[in-house]
Amino acid sequence: MIGSLMMRTATMILVIGMIWGIEMGIRQSFAMAPAHAHLNLVGGVLLFVFGLYYKHFPTAGGSALAKWQGWLHITGSILFPLGIALVLAKGEAFIALPIIGSLIVLLAIALFALIVFRTSRA
Repeated sequence: MIGSLMMRTATMILVIGMIWGIEMGIRQSFAMAPAHAHLNLVGGVLLFVFGLYYKHFPTAGGSALAKWQGWLHITGSILFPLGIALVLAKGEAFIALPIIGSLIVLLAIALFALIVFRTSRA
């Protein structure tokens, strides 16, 4: 089920994000803080929340749309912070990566909104 995959992926992303944050603190170099923050928030927290929703509403999590939403969000939540990191480290030549990643995340969140409105009627 996509909800379990999302929660497991989110947990691994959070572990990586925390290690990255600790590494920045040890080096006292915080230039990558924006990428680190987006990785933790978009890849960790949001992905986990989506997974919890799908666990709470199994019909929503079992839909084909949820699978698309999950895979899009996983892809975007990795590409977006990676793109930010590359722009910070290498310059504007990599600006397309965070733009594409953020648009993928936006699409995934829009799909999630559609799923929520379809499945959480009172």
